[in-house]
Amino acid sequence: MTGRIIGITGPTVTVDLADLKLYDRLKVGHGGLQGEVVRLASDHAVVQVYEETKGLGVGEPAQPLGVPLSVRLGPGLMGQVYDGLQRPLPLMGEKFGPFIRPGCELPSLPEDSTWLFTPLKKAGDRIEAGGALGFVRENSFDHYIFAQTGGVISTIALGEINLQTPVATLEDTTLLHPAHDWPIRTPRPFRRKLPPTSPLITGQRVLDFFFPLSLGGTAIIPGGFGTGKTILEQAIAKHAAVDVVVYVGCGERGNEMAEMLEEFASLNDPWSGRPLAERTIMVANTSNMSVAAREASIYTAVSMAEYYRDMGCHVLLLADSISRWAEALREVSSALEEMPGEEGYPTYLASRLSGYFSRAGVVETINGKMGSLSMILSVSPPGGDFTEPTTQACLRASGAFYMLDTSLAHRRHFPAINWVQSYSLYAEDVDKHFSEAVSPAWATLKQKGLALLQKEEKLREVSEIVGAEELQDEDHLLLHTAGELRDRFLCQNSFSDDGFSTPEQTVRLMDLIVRQYEEATTRLAQGEELSVLLKEMQ
Repeated sequence: MTGRIIGITGPTVTVDLADLKLYDRLKVGHGGLQGEVVRLASDHAVVQVYEETKGLGVGEPAQPLGVPLSVRLGPGLMGQVYDGLQRPLPLMGEKFGPFIRPGCELPSLPEDSTWLFTPLKKAGDRIEAGGALGFVRENSFDHYIFAQTGGVISTIALGEINLQTPVATLEDTTLLHPAHDWPIRTPRPFRRKLPPTSPLITGQRVLDFFFPLSLGGTAIIPGGFGTGKTILEQAIAKHAAVDVVVYVGCGERGNEMAEMLEEFASLNDPWSGRPLAERTIMVANTSNMSVAAREASIYTAVSMAEYYRDMGCHVLLLADSISRWAEALREVSSALEEMPGEEGYPTYLASRLSGYFSRAGVVETINGKMGSLSMILSVSPPGGDFTEPTTQACLRASGAFYMLDTSLAHRRHFPAINWVQSYSLYAEDVDKHFSEAVSPAWATLKQKGLALLQKEEKLREVSEIVGAEELQDEDHLLLHTAGELRDRFLCQNSFSDDGFSTPEQTVRLMDLIVRQYEEATTRLAQGEELSVLLKEMQ
């Protein structure tokens, strides 16, 4: 069944096809541009094209593919750099040049590569859909091969395999391949979801100690221009204690993505000592690419993240930034002439974001393994206005809020996280874990540290009214200690060895600062000079 283009409005194309389904993929025009159905009528369909439509004409062919936009899942994903449609950008650059021309496609996975397959099943065994047939070794961990359908196994491979040949055959002659396609907007199945209680260690002291994130949790990092969202996400991507990192540059500047790709290629994982790229997948959908592909990019990324979660891995998904995804959604909605909501965003923005956040979590997989998918998404509110719709919708759906403060960023305080406004809903459970595994004093030291920072905030307000010279010696001591806490504990240089701090190092440093303050307070009460105490504390 082939139709014709009957109308074109920017990236939105109308075709004279009726027997289609919502989100079905099509190829339109003589160049074979990719798109998906976003609206259906009795005698025509509206298609959102993922590529530049310049030169496309009315009357050109439209070929439905009969499947929704899907991601290719299988061995060879790790270390790759994709665009929002899962096209391998390095290979595209080698074959077609530095710019993606409309209609260009290459296989998402290396089809000619061979893998040593170790079966976990044998002929005669029954397997359910999503069950593990066996595994191949991908870099430093086992990459499990899942059955696309269930049944009784007739034959199963042993030894070297590639992606073009089946790995097993069922008794009903169904062929099971090492790779399969998955619709990006459909969450992958699992047995049950569990509460997130174990910590996700980021290496950032202010996060791990004061506002911790759980494995399987969700967090947002809102901040104005120049507050360090990208640098913070990249630092977390380098140091997070997870098995797999999926990073999405959604609408990012091309130069920032290029710098990140170059840096990640040369770094080693601090936990394993192996190249960092071996556990990382990049989705680079920069600001000069199509907005429709940008809207799809975060779904492409989360589908790959869920795939590794199903293997029993702890996966971290980082997106920079979800605001540019929301802007792309707004452009698509506007082109479809949908009723706008607040600030022109579609009325379903909040529900779409909530559905996306719900794909995170700790799960028991179909194979009985425990895996987790955590999300950290940066938000770029226009003008630093946190009351705008995207920030508010993310705030309602996420479990941790890391507010970046413009005034702290201007003082070169990194990470510029406002310790008064930020919070984490996972703190209670995570603090219990750290108190048992790292130090029994973890929760107590945390309370004392936060109390110091809160008292300093009040004292600064008082000193601005009455003057610093009117403060008592105890107040000056507290202000000095809070300054030490900010400079030595809350600040970290992401480009030095201090860019990563283990929980043990973190609690030792906090214990030192609190102990110095308590000892100085006691000695001050006994009549010792403040100047002498401050000199000793330096």
